[in-house]
Amino acid sequence: MAEQRRDAREVRDVGDVEESAPGTREREVAAAWDELVATARRTVADGLVVGTSGNVSVRVGDTVLVTPTGVPYDRLRPEDAVGVDLEGRQVLGSLAATSELPMHLAIHRATDARAVVHTHAAHATAVSTLVSELPLIHYMAGALGGPVRVAPYATYGTPELAENMLQALTGRTACLLQNHGTIAYGASLSQAFDRTAQLEWMSRVWLLASSVPGLSPTLLSPEQVDEAGERLGRYGQGGGAGPR
Repeated sequence: MAEQRRDAREVRDVGDVEESAPGTREREVAAAWDELVATARRTVADGLVVGTSGNVSVRVGDTVLVTPTGVPYDRLRPEDAVGVDLEGRQVLGSLAATSELPMHLAIHRATDARAVVHTHAAHATAVSTLVSELPLIHYMAGALGGPVRVAPYATYGTPELAENMLQALTGRTACLLQNHGTIAYGASLSQAFDRTAQLEWMSRVWLLASSVPGLSPTLLSPEQVDEAGERLGRYGQGGGAGPR
């Protein structure tokens, strides 16, 4: 995960803000919460989440802001902000954090990721029940670090699931969770969301191609995906984005 750690260091850590700047941290937390809520609502609008089945987190210094459990995203207000420290102790807000907090904290502790997006996207979840690794149907797998693995099933919200997820994320920025959904992380909420959306799109493409009777989809080799991943890292104005 070294590459992802380097990416995340490019994002300014709020914990480095001068203590002498009154209200700076509060403003950054408020802005991060607003962006988190907007991202959570986008997961619903884009069909990646039904109801409150997904969750989102963003790190501000040593505080991890997370969506609360069981609250529809369209009802979240600025005063509903929920934050925990890296050990899971609540340090902000009165609403209970998402039940998937162990997965989010595992990523924030193990990497320098700033944001995590977890969904129950339909096509990706379907793929998670069929294979142990998403077949290399498209070169955008390179943007996620390579072939996307499926973490073995474990009950939601448990340390076992978090551990299975971390194993599947070795060298990757996203994985599938067997009979459950997806999780992706990045140096920003927009990057984490984009990786989530790319994973769902690739899953859909593979399912569509695999559904044609009598034909099997052509797959890429790991070497081809690695080459694409290197090129994707240099693509665009700042690098790291897929062709647009």
